[in-house]
Amino acid sequence: MRVRRVVTGHDTSGKAVFASDEQVDSLTLALIPGAEWHRLWGADQAPAFPDEGGPTAQPRYFPPVGGYRFGFFTVPPGTASAPAGLDLQAGLAEMEEKLPGLLTYLEPDNPGMHTTDTIDFEVVLSGEVILELDDGAEKVLRAGDTVVQNGTRHRWGNRGTEPAVVAVFLIGAHRAST
Repeated sequence: MRVRRVVTGHDTSGKAVFASDEQVDSLTLALIPGAEWHRLWGADQAPAFPDEGGPTAQPRYFPPVGGYRFGFFTVPPGTASAPAGLDLQAGLAEMEEKLPGLLTYLEPDNPGMHTTDTIDFEVVLSGEVILELDDGAEKVLRAGDTVVQNGTRHRWGNRGTEPAVVAVFLIGAHRAST
């Protein structure tokens, strides 16, 4: 999927300008054929206006408390499994390089299941995805459907025949102490 990012900002006199206009390449992983991630914008602290049009540093895939992320991800149809003959260690190293820290949230014995300290706002742009929670409860989501996730344990699936594209905005949040 080709994604264009247009960013506005301000010139030295405070006038609104287009600060940047560029293609954002997808990140793909040998370990999960057909899946794509587009890291579009984010920061590790409360938002500020980066008037020069360049994104701020985002050293980890998921944001810390007070940080945020904006992007797309594509869920391929079928069950995600590594291609036969793939060097697993090389695939995991590639995932850590392209999506730093994501692996620490994935459950090794339960593929795709994860829990993050974020509030996630998601909208399905195309296709159909399955959102499964930790007790096996599922919702089928189609283009135009939205989800607000509050730090829940979940996984994404796609039982259809076409890739599904989901836009996501993540905000690092504190977990309530119990």
